[in-house]
Amino acid sequence: MPSFDVVSEVDMQEVRNAVDQAARETRTRYDFKGTETEVRQTDEGIVIESSSEARLEAAVVVLKEKLVRRQVSMKSLSGGVPKEVGKARFRAEFSLNQGIDQDSAKELAKQVRDLKMKVQAQVHGDRVRITGKKRDDLQEVIAVFKDLDYKLPLQFINFRE
Repeated sequence: MPSFDVVSEVDMQEVRNAVDQAARETRTRYDFKGTETEVRQTDEGIVIESSSEARLEAAVVVLKEKLVRRQVSMKSLSGGVPKEVGKARFRAEFSLNQGIDQDSAKELAKQVRDLKMKVQAQVHGDRVRITGKKRDDLQEVIAVFKDLDYKLPLQFINFRE
C-alpha cells in the first residue's frame, strides 16, 4: 500500500553556514564597526548580541537574509525577542523548530480526515504517516498540504509504492 511521511526538519549544515556568513558580514560591515555585534550558534539555537537595539535588529535582518538565501524556512525559527542583558548590551535568542509536536501532528491528521478521501493518517512520534490505496490520492494530499500555509515547514519523505 503506498505511503509517505510528513516531517518538519531543518538542514543544520545550512543553518551553520548561514550563521557563519552572518557573523562574517557583521564583523566586516562598516555600520557594525565598534558595536561588538556577535552572531553565534548554540546547542539550543542561534544567539545574536549587540551594543544597541538598532544594530541588533540589523543583525537579525542579516541573519534572516542568509537563512533565506540558503533555503531555510523562516517558519523554523521561533523567539528572537530583543532583551537588554546589562551593560548596555542587547540579545536576541532564536530556537529552531525540529520535528512535529503531538498537537500539530493531531491537527495534520485531522486535516487529512477532513479531506474525505480514502487515505489514513497515523502519528509516529515526530512524523505523520499517510497511507492510501491510490498513488493519486497521496499526491493530492501532498498538494493540499503544500497549499496549506502551516505554522511549521513541512517536507514529504519516504514515498513508497
